Amino acid sequence: MTDYRVRAGDIEEDQVTSLIESYSAQLPSSFYLCAAGGSIVASLIAKLQGKNHNALFFGQWAAPFLLLGIYNKMVKQHGSDAIHTNTD
Repeated sequence: MTDYRVRAGDIEEDQVTSLIESYSAQLPSSFYLCAAGGSIVASLIAKLQGKNHNALFFGQWAAPFLLLGIYNKMVKQHGSDAIHTNTD
């Protein structure tokens, strides 16, 4: 049976991904949490004002902000590419 799993260091990330991660890793994790909370608050305010379409739009941004925060945290902890990690 063939093993198709990808192991750490098997495939390198491209330079575009590394560039994006180098900039996004400079933001603290609390930025993404506050952005998610801000979108929830904006959604609540829009809902209370009767602007249901805007409330839905703002509310849908909470999950992507939280996912970006998780990705940011993983890059900070594990690096963007396992092949380039320092094992000294």
